[in-house]
Amino acid sequence: MHVPDGFIDAPTSAVAGVVAAGAVAVSLRGARRELDERTAPLAGLVAAFIFAVQMLNFPVAAGTSGHLLGGALAAILVGPYTGVLCVSVVLLMQGILFADGGLTALGVNITDMAIVTTVVAYALFRGLVKVLPRTRRSVTVASFVAALVSVPAAALAFTFLYWIGGTTDVAIGKVATAMIGVHVLIGIGEAAITALTVGAVIAVRPDLVHGARGLRQRLKLRVDGELVDAPDTSDSEPTVPAPAAARSRRGLWITGLVTSLVLAGFVSFYASADPDGLEKVAADQGIDRKTEEHASADSPLADYGVEDITDARLSGGLAGVIGVGVTVVAGSAVFWAVRRRRTDDTSPADTDVSA
Repeated sequence: MHVPDGFIDAPTSAVAGVVAAGAVAVSLRGARRELDERTAPLAGLVAAFIFAVQMLNFPVAAGTSGHLLGGALAAILVGPYTGVLCVSVVLLMQGILFADGGLTALGVNITDMAIVTTVVAYALFRGLVKVLPRTRRSVTVASFVAALVSVPAAALAFTFLYWIGGTTDVAIGKVATAMIGVHVLIGIGEAAITALTVGAVIAVRPDLVHGARGLRQRLKLRVDGELVDAPDTSDSEPTVPAPAAARSRRGLWITGLVTSLVLAGFVSFYASADPDGLEKVAADQGIDRKTEEHASADSPLADYGVEDITDARLSGGLAGVIGVGVTVVAGSAVFWAVRRRRTDDTSPADTDVSA
């Protein structure tokens, strides 16, 4: 789904860039309410994990592959505003360092892969958890459905942008049918990865999953043969000491980082080499005839390989490890800065009621 330079004309790309910039600005403000000392480190890790898993193309049809987009996963784990920022950081790193996704098309890619997927997935997810039983399994099921729908929604968004500003003359009906058809299949893989990841985090630290907040069931006590609600103890002292909770968060972060490094540095070598959904549709329908050379084509990490390293396994693995490292550092810096801004906004000077 990474749109290269030349697929969409300059005016449409510019408008998409304005939309993307506005959405990122809104997300920076909204993320202040979502991020705290517990979730800010997790957000940087989510960005790195999305980068790593996007390197794992999986086959979906004859000669076609797909990979995670990540909007649904990010929104459910760390919140919709932070989710937009997570995917945007990944797209920025991929475009600048790895020549993946055009730089003039960065606004198109953020609009398509970060904004549309996150908004559609989180809106559907919230609607599902309101009608499903208030259990952790319901969160996982809602994650699966939301992620599944988010991918063809992104394909539909690309089709709309191509209809407005495509640089080749191809019938929009053919583009829509091909894009949505293949991305429904890719959505199944997206849904499986999202549900498995959300389920794994919920099993360890459900309190860190943004989408699972507020779903705790009230404890029932049997009194004189009848079930009654137990007293609400949510405002009481936590049963787990703060140092133990901090160690648990640290363990989750380390586990997630190691997993990301292994996926990007080792497992990615075994990913499908087939073109992804957009590449396949573009080649089959002829919408790639005016593709432009990437501005970062001469980057030492272009095409997810390290320049001057001839061993393909070592080159790709090292590039993946570098990408995970750069993404987690860049993402963490952004999210800590946002959290710091939230802290500044609630400084003692703002809460002084002595007057």
